[in-house]
Amino acid sequence: MGIIGWILLGLFAGIIAKFLMPGRDPGGVIVTILIGIAGGLLGGWLGKVIFGVDSIDGFFELSTWIAAIVGSVILLALYRLVAARRH
Repeated sequence: MGIIGWILLGLFAGIIAKFLMPGRDPGGVIVTILIGIAGGLLGGWLGKVIFGVDSIDGFFELSTWIAAIVGSVILLALYRLVAARRH
């Protein structure tokens, strides 16, 4: 999957994660995209470490989307914890 594919996947995974965890976040659209991209990488790594599967197969694979969304939700929750401590 190329860079543009990762950015698109990250954008959509970040939006879905934000939809699953509604609320006010200090970040904007750029932070959502970055959390989504990093979440996709985290989800793929966790899938490989925990389940022993290559969960980042291709852009249109369901496992790729599930891994990216789960990773994005985890990172969004961590981001909220860190941002809440600052205020």
